[in-house]
Amino acid sequence: MEASQEHLKEEIARLRKEKNALIMAHYYTRPEIQEIADFIGDSLALARQAARTDAEIIVMCGVHFMGETAKILCPGKKVLVPDMEAGCSLADSCDPEEFAAFTAAHPNHTVISYVNTSAAVKAHTDIVVTSGNARKIIESLPADEKIIFGPDRNLGEYINSVCGRQMLLWNGACHVHERFSLEAIVKMKKEHPGSKILVHPECRKPLQLIADKVGSTAALLDFARTDEAQEYIVVTESGILFEMQRECPGKTFLPAPAEDSECQCNECDFMKLNTLEKVYKALLNESPEINVEPELAARALRPIERMLQLS
Repeated sequence: MEASQEHLKEEIARLRKEKNALIMAHYYTRPEIQEIADFIGDSLALARQAARTDAEIIVMCGVHFMGETAKILCPGKKVLVPDMEAGCSLADSCDPEEFAAFTAAHPNHTVISYVNTSAAVKAHTDIVVTSGNARKIIESLPADEKIIFGPDRNLGEYINSVCGRQMLLWNGACHVHERFSLEAIVKMKKEHPGSKILVHPECRKPLQLIADKVGSTAALLDFARTDEAQEYIVVTESGILFEMQRECPGKTFLPAPAEDSECQCNECDFMKLNTLEKVYKALLNESPEINVEPELAARALRPIERMLQLS
């Protein structure tokens, strides 16, 4: 297996150079994917990098909506995803037609959508946000502005609480961040009293309330880099631990467990669909390719550009 993986890495490097390709990976992908990526980041960082790359081909190792976002930002480039089945439970929780009906039923609201949505939902949106910039963008709007926020209810509730807003929330959620066990995390904290708890805002409110830090994957990583603690309980998808350990080799990172789970981790099955073999085949065959219908892409681009301007 080791030799096979090394051979795949060599072939990926060769094809990447030959085809002027950029391999981007989210923090939640497998360690071996992060190792060969040209750029690793959260949704905001991936969007920014896609917008400014001069590569002819982008291989987006993440989930489907990330590939869509890259294609919307780079219509002239070929955007590949290693596996078209790498979806997102949060994006799936927001049907475009139902969301359009919801926004139509509440006129005179600014519509803010999380980046974890389809292009069709973004097209019904005024501003796109990520977990890393949602607070900043919402605080930039007038205090009395009526806002619809979707699809993540936990992130929306968190923003409401820290910004003193009363945004109207779409009832969606990420299955990974919904699964974390409060009881198990409290028990883990007792077993590791010197540890600090890092929580993603897509988690439920009780988990946010016990956190030492609530933030996006990038914000949690930055906190771990500069904080004085030596041990952390990480309450987000466990793929981020690879980069945390690489950035902070002297510290200990403990993955928070899911409810009703025997393993001490909580993974996104969609993110883990990205493999070295699939990256190699995507580069070799220049497929599967993401395409977004031009009129839809133009409508979805406006709220993404607004996000990039405001963040």
